Amino acid sequence: MNLAKDFLPICKEDLKKRNIEQLDFIIVSGDAYVDHPSFGTAIIGRTLEANGYTVGIIAQPDWHNAEDFKKLGRPKYAFLVNSGNIDSMVNHYTAAKRRRHDDLYSPGGKSGYRPDRAVIVYCNRVREAYKDIPIVIGGIEASLRRFAHYDYWDNKVRRSILVDSKADLLSYGMGEKTIVQIADMMKYGMSIDKMTDIRGTCYLTKDISKLQNYVEVPSFEDVSTDKMKYAESFRKEALEQDSIVGKGIIQKHGDWYLVENPQQVPLTEEEMDFTYNLPYKRTYHPIYEPLGGIPAIKEVKFSITSHRGCFGSCSFCALTFHQGRVIQNRSGDSIVDEAKLLTTLSDFKGYIHDIGGPTANFRHRACKKQEQFGTCKTKQCMFPKPCKNLIVDHSEYLSVLKRVRNIPTIKKVFVRSGIRYDYLIEDKNQEFMRELCEYHISGQLKVAPEHVSDKVLTQMGKPSRAVYDRFVKKYYETNKKVGMNQFLVPYLMSSHPGSDLDAAIELALYIRDMKYMPEQVQDFYPTPGSLSTTMYYTGINPMTGEHVYVPKTQEEKDMQRALLQFKVPKNYNLVKKALLLAHREDLIGKGPNCLIDWNPPKESRYSDKGKAPHGKFKHISAGTGSKSNRRAKPENDKRSSSHSKKSRLKNSRRKTS
Repeated sequence: MNLAKDFLPICKEDLKKRNIEQLDFIIVSGDAYVDHPSFGTAIIGRTLEANGYTVGIIAQPDWHNAEDFKKLGRPKYAFLVNSGNIDSMVNHYTAAKRRRHDDLYSPGGKSGYRPDRAVIVYCNRVREAYKDIPIVIGGIEASLRRFAHYDYWDNKVRRSILVDSKADLLSYGMGEKTIVQIADMMKYGMSIDKMTDIRGTCYLTKDISKLQNYVEVPSFEDVSTDKMKYAESFRKEALEQDSIVGKGIIQKHGDWYLVENPQQVPLTEEEMDFTYNLPYKRTYHPIYEPLGGIPAIKEVKFSITSHRGCFGSCSFCALTFHQGRVIQNRSGDSIVDEAKLLTTLSDFKGYIHDIGGPTANFRHRACKKQEQFGTCKTKQCMFPKPCKNLIVDHSEYLSVLKRVRNIPTIKKVFVRSGIRYDYLIEDKNQEFMRELCEYHISGQLKVAPEHVSDKVLTQMGKPSRAVYDRFVKKYYETNKKVGMNQFLVPYLMSSHPGSDLDAAIELALYIRDMKYMPEQVQDFYPTPGSLSTTMYYTGINPMTGEHVYVPKTQEEKDMQRALLQFKVPKNYNLVKKALLLAHREDLIGKGPNCLIDWNPPKESRYSDKGKAPHGKFKHISAGTGSKSNRRAKPENDKRSSSHSKKSRLKNSRRKTS
C-alpha cells in the first residue's frame, strides 16, 4: 500500500502534464476534492484509474452557468455526477430547516460552494455544456432518492431523482463494481440507453413488456396523493434490498417506468482490500490550502474503514437502502497495512482515531445463512431481540485491534464508529468488553440508546431500555475490574415517530437520574430513504401497518428537545409548557424529583453557554483513560440538536461512493 504520486487531474494544465488529450470520465462533485478513501469521488476515480481509464475531477463547480463544466473538455464516455458525501439538503439545512453556516466539505468550512439539490442542478449544467453526453448519477443523494420519495424540505413527495435530473443512468449503493461494468460496456461500444441489466442501477423506459421477476410498486402519482400507497411502496421496496433474494422493482412515473435492477453483488474480502489498497494522496488538493483547507479530512485522515454494511437496521438510518444489511469486510492484513501507512504521514501523532464502519463491532455476516440465501425479508437480525442464528463473535475484530495497537509507532487505537451494545452484551466471551475499556476508549464511550421509552424504541427498531441498563451495569463493572474511571455518553434523540410528550418526559426523567446533562441532543431528521421518514410522512409503520403518533409542529418538537436539556435556562418556558400540557405539575417545584422550579431561573446565574454554575447540575466530564480517578476534558466529538458536524462526518464516512 502506497500513497498516490499525483492527484487526479482538475484542470487543462494537469492533462498536459499527463499527455492526456481527452479524459474517459469526468466526475462532478458537490464536495471539494479530497483524495481519501472516505470520499466517494476518490474511490470511484481511483477505481476507474486502476482499471485503465483516465478520470478528471470537477469539484464544486460554479453552477450559475455552464463554463466550469467545460474546464476539462468533453469526456470520451460520460460525466459522473454526485452531490458529495452528504445529501445536499442535509448538508445545507438543520432539522428545523434553518440554513447552516458551515460546510465541512468545503474550503475553510464555509457554506455556499454547492447548490441545493446539487445532483439535479449539476446535471442541468452538464446538459447545457454538452447536450448529448451520457450522464451517470450516483452517491448518497442519488442512491436514497432513486424512488419517488418524501422530501422534508418541500414537504411533499418528489419524483425519482433520475426523472428530475434527466440523467441516463443511476448507480445506487456502493458503486465500484457497477461503475467498472458501465465503463467496460462503454469502452466496447454499447450506448448507455442499452445498459438495462447492470446490477445496482436504475434506468427509465416506456416498455416493460420483456421484464421478468420484477415487483411493481405504486406509481409516483399514487404515492404522492395517497399516504397508504406511499407506505405500501416503501415496504415493497425495502423487502427487495438484497443481492440474492431481492427482485427488481418497477415504479411508474407518468408515461415512464423507473426500473431498479437488483442490488449489486457485495464486494468480497479481496475486492474490499483492492479498493482500500489503491493509492490515494490521503489529503485535500493543495489549491484549498490558502482558503483554510477542508475540515472534513480531520475526522477521517487517521481513521480506517474496516467494513461496510450494517445488520442493525435502525429505522432512522437509510443504510439498508445504500450499503445494505450484508457486511463486506476487509482482511486484517489490509487494515494493518493501512495503519502502517498512516504512521508514515508527516502529521501523524501516534493515534489511530478509529477502526470501524457503520457499526464498529459488526465485522462479519450476521449468520451463515446469508452467504447462500441472502438476508431474511421479514425478519431483522437484532430486533426485537437477537436472532437465534446470529453469530456473536468479536474475536476477529479484537485480533485486528491488537495487531494495530502493537505497531511500535502507534500509541493508541480508538474505537469511535459506534458500538452496538445490544450485540456486545450477547457475547459470552467478555474479552472484547474488557479490552475495549482498557485500551480503545479515552475517558468516555459514546453509545446510542437514542431513547428510553419502549414505545419509541420499538418504532426506532432499537432494543428495550432493559437491554441498555444491562449494558450500562456491565460497562461500569468492567471499568472497575480494569482500574479505569470512564463514562458512558448516550446519544439521545427527540421527536422521533412514536414519541409524544409523555415519552419525552420519560426520557427527561432518565436524564435527571443520570445526574448529568447532555450538552447536545439530536432532533429526528426525516432524510430520504429511511423507515422513520416514511412513518413521519404517513403516520404509519409500513412494516407493521400500525398507526404511529408523529410530532409534527415545530412547537412540539421544540418542547421535546427542551425536555432533554431541562436545566438550560433558555429552555425553561418550553419545559414548563410541556409539563403543564402533560399534566405533570408534580415535576415542577423545589423537590429532588422536580425538573424545574415554578419560578424561572435568573439568567445571570448561568454562563452564556447555558451551563449551570459550579456545584450545580453539571455536564459530564471525561476521565483521562489512565488507571486513575483523575478527570480530563471530554473529547470534542458531540452531536448537535440537528445533525452536528461530527454526526454528518460520521454518516458520510459510513456512506461513501
